Amino acid sequence: MSATTSPASKATHKKSWLTRLRQRNVLPGFGLSMGITVFSLSLLVVLPFAMMAYTTTQMGWSGFWQTISQPQVAAAIKLTLWMSFLAMLTNMVFGTLVAWVLVRYEFWGKSLINALVDLPFALPTAVTGISLATLYAPNGLIGQWFDKIGIQVAFTPIGIWLALVVVSFPFIVRAVQPVLAELSVEFEEAAAVLGANRLTTFNKVILPELLPALLMGAGMMFARATGEYGSVIFIAGNIPMQSEILPLIIISKLEQFDVQGASAVALFMLLISFVILLTINIVQWKLSRRVGAR
Repeated sequence: MSATTSPASKATHKKSWLTRLRQRNVLPGFGLSMGITVFSLSLLVVLPFAMMAYTTTQMGWSGFWQTISQPQVAAAIKLTLWMSFLAMLTNMVFGTLVAWVLVRYEFWGKSLINALVDLPFALPTAVTGISLATLYAPNGLIGQWFDKIGIQVAFTPIGIWLALVVVSFPFIVRAVQPVLAELSVEFEEAAAVLGANRLTTFNKVILPELLPALLMGAGMMFARATGEYGSVIFIAGNIPMQSEILPLIIISKLEQFDVQGASAVALFMLLISFVILLTINIVQWKLSRRVGAR
């Protein structure tokens, strides 16, 4: 039996491959829309980041590491990442709880609460920062009560954590809410019939379905928190080595006309956010495949 493929069979195979390719792209205009997409991403995302990386490479690896390893910069990196992580954990708990209430219960004022969730997106971040600083200052409406028991919220790392929680709160709620809306109550009822308590039902039935969306919201929230400036600057105190955030370091270097140093710090912050988002997306993809295989 000959292993050589005849020209007719080659033509038939090529025709079937082209047919499958056309069937895969049902909607017309893929080439044009893909070209516009690549051009837009290149112009708005890739080009600015490439210029930032190019500016940083002019100072060399030794200059880059010397800038990043400065004690003031290192303290700001540690503080920014730690406060962003704590804010992410806080919102993962309370954001999921708010999403649960909005999806599973009907009550008066539900539309108002649903609108208030998106308020941090609508407000300018500077307005949020000024409001928080006014409320939680030692002589503020809420801060004066904390001051009486020896806790200062504003102008400390606690204030940074609070500001990051407020501005990034909608990410978790809006990521989890659609998944909860699609999750049928019948699964929980079946678990209850089989004898599972509330905690077991949440851990075994609800949480595995929520986890991919929860990780997606947490990743976006963390990336937003690490670069937050407007709301934090008014309540942080901005004390070097204590309450100075990483974006403020970038602004300070730009004010000193140290463009390469500012680019180095910004590039390092970008790399951290990219690695975290990539890791979370990989974990989310694996979890989605595991859930879909059930």
